[in-house]
Amino acid sequence: MQRDKLIYMANQIATFCESSPRGARETANVADHINKFWEPRMRRKLFEKIEGGETEGVHPLVLEAMADIRRPPPPEKLPES
Repeated sequence: MQRDKLIYMANQIATFCESSPRGARETANVADHINKFWEPRMRRKLFEKIEGGETEGVHPLVLEAMADIRRPPPPEKLPES
């Protein structure tokens, strides 16, 4: 199975936040980092994966932080020519 890069990146953020002195209470930092540094299409893809049931291997802090991650608007469709 190919490793999903977005899930890998989100898990790295969660692992870093978990290692902070406050430990597992740092879900806000996971969401904050993703909101600040991930572009909308990355966040959109993360929502698609999680809501599509692709949660195997996702760090628990990422799953908890999903409620605080800003959902980007759907991509604009170009008019048909």
